[in-house]
Amino acid sequence: MLRKLCLLVLFGLMCGALAPARAQDPSDKIELSGEYAYMHFKSSPSVNLNGLDFSGQYKLRNWLGVAADLGGELGNVGGVNSRLYTYLFGPQVCWPRGRISPFAHVLVGAAYFTGGGYASKSLASGFGLGVDAKIKARWSWRIIEADIIQTRVGGLAEHNTRIGTGIIYRF
Repeated sequence: MLRKLCLLVLFGLMCGALAPARAQDPSDKIELSGEYAYMHFKSSPSVNLNGLDFSGQYKLRNWLGVAADLGGELGNVGGVNSRLYTYLFGPQVCWPRGRISPFAHVLVGAAYFTGGGYASKSLASGFGLGVDAKIKARWSWRIIEADIIQTRVGGLAEHNTRIGTGIIYRF
């Protein structure tokens, strides 16, 4: 699994380096977003968590960027107030900016779970896609972002679903 992921990331970066450069508005190089996030956390038993997700992207090409995604969801897991934090990084591809712009990303990083005196760190990965809609010159609305966040909290593999919506600012 990890080998296939590394090959996919390498392939995407090579395609970006070989693609012809297109004119890009310098004000469109960096984007920051803040989102409300809902996560279905597949622990035992499964629970629903709510939280915030912050992400940033630096555009290497008009259609390829490097993304960082920091998320924090909280809720009641097994009767205990709990939190799950994720720190994910990786490539993001998007349709060149228009009124509507779909995107997809493959992210890897770490997860940290804490609750009731218990804490666990694990590797994490995220595979997702979404759609942005332009509001004004620098502002967009992230209509939806849907991710599968894989963690190994407490040594058990979870394939959690996270859905979010929020605001994007580009500069």
